[in-house]
Amino acid sequence: MKLYIGNKNYSSWSMRSGVLLAAFGIPFEENKLRFDFSEGSPWSRAIAALTPTKRVPVLVEDDGFTVWDTLAIAEYVAERHPEHAVWPRDRQARARARSLCAEMHAGFTQLRTVCPMNIEVFFPDVGARLWAEDEALRADVARLDAAWSDALAGSGGPFLFGAFSAADAYFAPVAVRLSRFGLPVSEAAAAYRDALLAHPAVEDWIADAMREQDFIVEDEPYRQAR
Repeated sequence: MKLYIGNKNYSSWSMRSGVLLAAFGIPFEENKLRFDFSEGSPWSRAIAALTPTKRVPVLVEDDGFTVWDTLAIAEYVAERHPEHAVWPRDRQARARARSLCAEMHAGFTQLRTVCPMNIEVFFPDVGARLWAEDEALRADVARLDAAWSDALAGSGGPFLFGAFSAADAYFAPVAVRLSRFGLPVSEAAAAYRDALLAHPAVEDWIADAMREQDFIVEDEPYRQAR
């Protein structure tokens, strides 16, 4: 399989699928397309040939079949590799994991908007200002904290449903956001955030992002240059 992704430093959606495949040791070829949203750019041409949504990630099977959207990719990988517990084996835990992924997929809009993923930089001053000024951001983090804490209390950790699953891959970019912007969370949520950032698949993604040394203006609301 081939996984087409964007810049690792910025692309939270790409991170979900890349971390998921790597965490379970599923073989795949990584193809990174540098973000460039100008008309006719190499990015625009390449992504348009892969998916009608013109977004990453995109999973391309050996026979050329394509799957896009992170939830669809997670489900496809789980079906293709039933030997791995991509979703929790327990039926109720599996349903709850899917519920949390769907909530992340469709929600937490303010957190994702004002705290975009930028792995190579720490913004504690920006985070402190946003936290003081933005009620919607505080509400998003409170809901995130409650969801994490509830799942961890039920499973005993260290990951949301005990062993690493698609739900954890889904929240890896959120752990980055919380870390880089220094947003306050409970002790249980902080321990989970740190466990997630220390997972080998997440560490490898972060290390690759740090090596990119790239600067995409459209993804930099808080910096003028590197």
